[in-house]
Amino acid sequence: MVKTETLAWLAKTGHQSERFVQRVGRRCREASISSVAEEFRLHWETVKNLDIQYMQRQLADNPIEPPRAIGIDEISVRKGHEYRIVVHDLGRRRPIWFGGDDRSTQSMDRFYEGLGIEVCGEIEIGVMDMWKAFERSFQAHCPNGKIAYDHFHISQHLGRAIDAIRRAEYKRVDSDKRRFIKGQRYNLLSNRENLDREGRLELEQLLKANARLNKAYLLKESFDQLWTYRSATWARKFFEGWKRSLRWQRLKPLEDFAAMIDRHWDGVVAMAGFDEKIPMGFVEGMNNKIRTIQRRAYGIRDEEYLRLKVLTTGLPKW
Repeated sequence: MVKTETLAWLAKTGHQSERFVQRVGRRCREASISSVAEEFRLHWETVKNLDIQYMQRQLADNPIEPPRAIGIDEISVRKGHEYRIVVHDLGRRRPIWFGGDDRSTQSMDRFYEGLGIEVCGEIEIGVMDMWKAFERSFQAHCPNGKIAYDHFHISQHLGRAIDAIRRAEYKRVDSDKRRFIKGQRYNLLSNRENLDREGRLELEQLLKANARLNKAYLLKESFDQLWTYRSATWARKFFEGWKRSLRWQRLKPLEDFAAMIDRHWDGVVAMAGFDEKIPMGFVEGMNNKIRTIQRRAYGIRDEEYLRLKVLTTGLPKW
C-alpha cells in the first residue's frame, strides 16, 4: 500500500511550505499582486492564490466574536453608484462583515440575519451616518441598541455649510476683497493646529478681511466642544447656546446645519451616556485603508478576494 505522509509545514496545496505562504501573504499586505509576482518571479495567479490561503488562515486564527458596538458604512466598488456595506466591531477594532448588493435595508438585513436574534439582542450601539436604510435595519434587529451618528459625517455636513458660506461671500464682496477668499477652502475647513505657518498666516488674513467668515469659522471650531460632554443634558445646553450665537448673523447654511442636528439629536448625543470609549474615527480610518487596497488591486474584479482583503485589514500578521 502506498502511503502519503502529512507534513505540518506544507501548505494546503502541498506545493509550497507554510513559511513561504506567510512570506508572500505578508508582502501582499503592503504591495500589489503584480509587484509581489515580479519580486518572487511567480505567476500573477499563483501569488493571488497564495494570498487567499494566507488570508483564510488569518480569519481562521481570529474568529469573529459577538460585538457590543458596531460601525456601519458603505464603500463604492465600481463607478455608477455600486456599493457594498462594511460592518466593523468597534470594540475589537476590526471589520467583521462585507456584503450586500447595495445600500438598501434588505442588504443590511443580511448581516443581522447572519448574526442571529440572540447576538443582535446584545448589540448596544450602532454608529452610522444618517442613511435611513441603515437606521431602519438596525432598529428592526437590535431592540436593545441605540443609534449613534458618526462624528466624521457630522463634521462633513458642518464643513459643507462653511464652504457654502465661503462661496457666497466670494460672490458678495467686491473684486479687491476676493483675493483673501480665493484658494482658502482648505485653510478654512482645516483645524488651525493642522496648518503650517503659511496656512495659518493666510487664514488670519482671511478672517480679518471678512467678518462673516470669521464668525462662521469660530462657530465651526467651537462646535467640536459638543463631543466632550458625557451628559446629554449638558450637551444640549451647549448646543442651545451655540444656536443662539447664530442669531442675526445671516449664516443660512449654518442655520440649516443646526436644524439638521436638532432633527437627529438623539443619535448625535447617543455616545454621551455610553460607558465604553468608542473610537469614532476608526471607521473612516479603516475606510481609507480599504480605498488604498482598492487602488492597489486595480483591475481585479474578484469580489471574494476583495472581501477577504477587507476582513483581514487590521488583523495581526500570521
